[in-house]
Amino acid sequence: MASIQSASADEEIAQPGNSGLKLSLAAYSFNRLMVRRGTPEQIASAEMSIEKFIDFCAQQGLGATELTSYYFPQHVTNEYLTGLKARTHRHGMSISGTAIGNNFCVAPDADRAVQLADCRQWIDYAATMGAPAIRIFAGKIPKGGSEEGAIKRCAEGINESLQYAAQKGVFLALENHGGITSTPEQMFRIIEQVDESPWFGINLDSGNFRTEDPYGDLEKIAPLAVNAQIKVMIAPNGKKEPADFKRIIGILNDAGYRGFVAFEYEERDDPFTTIPKYLDKLREAIG
Repeated sequence: MASIQSASADEEIAQPGNSGLKLSLAAYSFNRLMVRRGTPEQIASAEMSIEKFIDFCAQQGLGATELTSYYFPQHVTNEYLTGLKARTHRHGMSISGTAIGNNFCVAPDADRAVQLADCRQWIDYAATMGAPAIRIFAGKIPKGGSEEGAIKRCAEGINESLQYAAQKGVFLALENHGGITSTPEQMFRIIEQVDESPWFGINLDSGNFRTEDPYGDLEKIAPLAVNAQIKVMIAPNGKKEPADFKRIIGILNDAGYRGFVAFEYEERDDPFTTIPKYLDKLREAIG
């Protein structure tokens, strides 16, 4: 069974001094301008691509970039992955992670096998690129199903993927992404069924809880974080309001988190002009 102690940062590793948080940017921030699973021709003609995004991150003076999987081409080759690794390295950046849109709640049929195979494939891709973590989703309760059954299948899916991820040195980070991860309590019900492993933890997404006290709920899951994302807005009781960056950074620091913090921009303003302003605010909050 996974535990907060086993999934959180090792106390022996933590060092005094600065927070150790490293700012990154998620490719999803340019979602409207990117092609999903496109052909080389479609990707080349898009306003933004993974390659252009890496260059943008470098122009912003970032030390890391999150290469969200949705915008990779239809056919991913080893040459393509190593090319991204080389491009990022030449800019002096790390790849902070990637993400897959999996659903481990599906019934045990052929589709479930596809979900598990996709996760395994992206573990391989992450390892090739040198990305330390993959953001994974739990999913939603299928029609006619129960939450208990969905949670059980989700935990089983994580367990089936986790041993392979450990062999490849890639963290699986379960995101609070609605569905059966809408509350900390639901997440802990999944986690208690996950095999204990130092390669499993939480992707803390600051904008995804729509509970009465999202800041308090972020505090509950923060000790489990192996990856983190910050969004512009937060939604108490489902009503959006500007997020308090300093408060969120404080939650991560208080939990002993030391790692990448990826900014994920989801608002409608022009990302090219707006993202740099928010990156400056995050740098100030991190200190």
